[in-house]
Amino acid sequence: MSNDIEDRPIDDQRLTIGERLNTPAGQLVKKVTLVIVVMTVILVIFSVWWVNESMPVVASDTEQAVQDTMMVFAVASAPVMALVWGIGYYSLRHWRSPNKDLSLPPEDGPPIRSNARLTMTWVIVSGILTAFLLVWGLTELTATTTIPTTSSPLVVKVTGQQWLWSFAYDNDGGVGSPDLVLPIDRTIVFQVTSTDVIHSFWLPEMGVKVDANPGVMTTSITTPSKLGTFNVRCAELCGLNHSFMETTVTVVSADDFNKWITAHGGTPGQKVAGGTNG
Repeated sequence: MSNDIEDRPIDDQRLTIGERLNTPAGQLVKKVTLVIVVMTVILVIFSVWWVNESMPVVASDTEQAVQDTMMVFAVASAPVMALVWGIGYYSLRHWRSPNKDLSLPPEDGPPIRSNARLTMTWVIVSGILTAFLLVWGLTELTATTTIPTTSSPLVVKVTGQQWLWSFAYDNDGGVGSPDLVLPIDRTIVFQVTSTDVIHSFWLPEMGVKVDANPGVMTTSITTPSKLGTFNVRCAELCGLNHSFMETTVTVVSADDFNKWITAHGGTPGQKVAGGTNG
């Protein structure tokens, strides 16, 4: 069986790097490296394009963190994927058996026991990459689940029931409403529960997705960063009219939010022990 690694020098240890790259084995390394580099560039470009095209509009710091993490993980995985695909592609293209008689087994190639340098390089690079992604993920997770000590968060109680959402602002006079209205640039603490079956409170543009479980209060945190109207959906199959369990969230200025609270019979900043108005 003929391949690119035949006739390699017996004593490669005495050759310089330049001389090694001119051997048949070195030529093979250059060819495979070129394929991997080209595939890495293609995959990085595709990753950047895919994240920008497939992800929703960024309307909160949480969604921004989600998209940043998607971008970093996609780009970081590109060279790993290119390495696997590149070696696989080159092997299938150039190391196929020339034997046309499928009844005869191909001749075995030369045995390759190990390569200490390659093994150490792969272990070190993989370890650094894994550690970087772990630290990145934990940092973003902490940042999006911790309430800033300098902020005065707005607490919104979210209740799911077949097949609608209701919202209560107990810290603003106990206003209750089927409409979700939030002030921009203020930390929001969602306290999510359900009165019947399991639902899933999902704000795609804000990166919030949390289960609403009967008898259980689950907390989620975000900070709206864009004015406008965005989607609120149920992401858990919850019965016959599940697909109709949707509404909107409107992000307004702080002044407009206070006016909305007042118009619905509440008082901004006035805590109510229980019950809602409206």
